[in-house]
Amino acid sequence: MKKALIADDHPIFRNGLKLILSYEMDMYVVEATNGMEALDYLGKNDVDLVVIDIDLPGVSGLDVVRQFRKRRPAVPVLVVSALPEEEYADRARKSGASGFLNKQADKLAFMGAVRALFREQQHSRKIPATVVPTDSSDHEEELPHKLLSDREYQVFCMLASGKPVGEIAEKLCLSDKTVSTHRMRLLKKMNLSTNAELTNYALKHELIRIM
Repeated sequence: MKKALIADDHPIFRNGLKLILSYEMDMYVVEATNGMEALDYLGKNDVDLVVIDIDLPGVSGLDVVRQFRKRRPAVPVLVVSALPEEEYADRARKSGASGFLNKQADKLAFMGAVRALFREQQHSRKIPATVVPTDSSDHEEELPHKLLSDREYQVFCMLASGKPVGEIAEKLCLSDKTVSTHRMRLLKKMNLSTNAELTNYALKHELIRIM
């Protein structure tokens, strides 16, 4: 029986994926609620599939993928996220993920993505990227938000969505001071001055969604 690790901090979503993999795809499923739990388990155990959210407390999902890829380059890794796929699919690909799926996808789309990754694994020792295509034009590469690290980009999106520093710090398991430092650095990289300017930039480039 194949073994999968699901890393997500939302119990309902995590349990939903577990039911699909367990009962629909006959897989043994282990759960992790944050990045450190995922890294700890992956460092001590073999798995056949990793399904991981980007926006994890503490160590981000993409950091987990990068560290895991150094040890197990051929294991399928599916990144799932509610964040805009136009930006995060490209970041997932660069981190070493095998695929990217938006959390709005239905059960059949999820099952299809997992089966596709296993088919690719059978034909190649190195799994090709299957993320959503992104625009790699020179103009896009020059945009300021492309210069941000994954953590800085995560903080940027949360600030642009109106979340205060304290809430961001709690969500990411960071100190207020660390979040403020990320804020200062990303503002400098993007040549912006205020959170309002971050929000306007994010909306202009469709990096966040206002519900």
